[in-house]
Amino acid sequence: MRTLAASLVLAAVCRAQTPEVALMLGDLIRADTSNPPGLTDSVSRYLDAKLKPLGIATEIIQTPVAGKTHFIARLKGDGSKRPVLIAAHSDVVGVEREKWTVDPFAGLIRDGYVWGRGAIDFKGGLAVFTQAVMEIARARTPLARDIILLAEADEEGSGPHSTTWLANNHWDKINCEFALNEGGWIIRDPAGKVLYVSISTNDKVSVTLTLTARGTSTHSSLPRPDNAIYTLARALARLSEYDTKPRLTDSTRRFFRALGDVSPEPMRTHFRNLADGRDEKLVDAASKAISENTLLHAIMRNTIAPVMLNAGFRGNVIPGSAEATVNFRIIPGTTPEELITEVSRVVNDPRVDVRWTPTMSMRNPTPEQVREQEAADRRRMSQPESAPAGILYDSLVGASREVYPGALVTPYLFQAGTDSYPWRSRGVPVYGIYPYAINADDLTRMHGNDERVPVDSLVAGVELMKRTLLKVAAR
Repeated sequence: MRTLAASLVLAAVCRAQTPEVALMLGDLIRADTSNPPGLTDSVSRYLDAKLKPLGIATEIIQTPVAGKTHFIARLKGDGSKRPVLIAAHSDVVGVEREKWTVDPFAGLIRDGYVWGRGAIDFKGGLAVFTQAVMEIARARTPLARDIILLAEADEEGSGPHSTTWLANNHWDKINCEFALNEGGWIIRDPAGKVLYVSISTNDKVSVTLTLTARGTSTHSSLPRPDNAIYTLARALARLSEYDTKPRLTDSTRRFFRALGDVSPEPMRTHFRNLADGRDEKLVDAASKAISENTLLHAIMRNTIAPVMLNAGFRGNVIPGSAEATVNFRIIPGTTPEELITEVSRVVNDPRVDVRWTPTMSMRNPTPEQVREQEAADRRRMSQPESAPAGILYDSLVGASREVYPGALVTPYLFQAGTDSYPWRSRGVPVYGIYPYAINADDLTRMHGNDERVPVDSLVAGVELMKRTLLKVAAR
């Protein structure tokens, strides 16, 4: 039997052999910042203790909610060029603990992975960004521009004290020439070969529609044909059998053309037919084949996902209404009215009302607040794309080719949303990257169960970020 002393020695040896970035990620995961409530002060204080001893200027920004903070660190340059910002959110989504095979907040390092909520989204990115800044600081590399590291609050769920609040109240602290955030993917095959690096230049936008079915409320012993729950179920069944048409942005078109250049047949032809978009039958066939990959399915169209149901209040009462909340991730430029028209046509039932629900973060908003939020949501739906060119973009492309030789590097429309809008809306280019290579199985765990990220990918990600930042900021 192993003695306690021997176990402690073994643990110390294992820790000494584990890369610093993986240990840091384990520490970050152990700080439970699930949103709600999204209390991030523990992460802010942890990062402050890591970075301040290296001579990096740090600041913790308190929001109006106790325990919910943003963290800003600034590695100073000579000021001859404007700052570069690297941003990562420190809050995470919650978990269904009973469906995990490991403790989601233990920060376990096992089998070549760091396990836990946020490993991919996005404490892994926060660890990589922080480690890169620390190594640049330790090397005392002369810089022409400041490197600003931002750990944000309230990204998950678009809370009221997210980067929008930070930009409105402390823009001077995060103003920059360009920025890096979460977004594009580094995808590798099951054998570990990196296939492509996608750099996101824009995000899809989250839009919520509410479907409400109406019927007669009565005693459950007297069922009627107009049962609201059945009506809603039929409407959702029709939606489940429907898929929206492909709608490609310029970056998405470039992405699929690039995939076509490196793919075997028949996918090579499918990618090219989809990108060309000239023949409707060929596009439909290509869309069906490509859509077998859920990630590629998501970036080429507006996606539909029922996320919540609400009906009934007693076991012996047939309710007079039943409601489904349906989340759409839309291509920028799509309007709520387009979605409502499309969904109403698919449902094809006058007893089902379809309406747009703005992303309200406060309870019992006034009509004026609702109108203001609707206007803000519409601005976000038409958010500008960051051009796939320029110093930061080109530096990330060059560093990606150095760290992952032979991999395809391409611009990309991120299939979800990020908190980049406050910068893009002010004309600041923002590019997105999850700075670690993962495979298809790893990707399915994001926001799901047993989330994990490979340790070797974290190490390579630090090298990617160091090279990128030094290309951009070194004198």
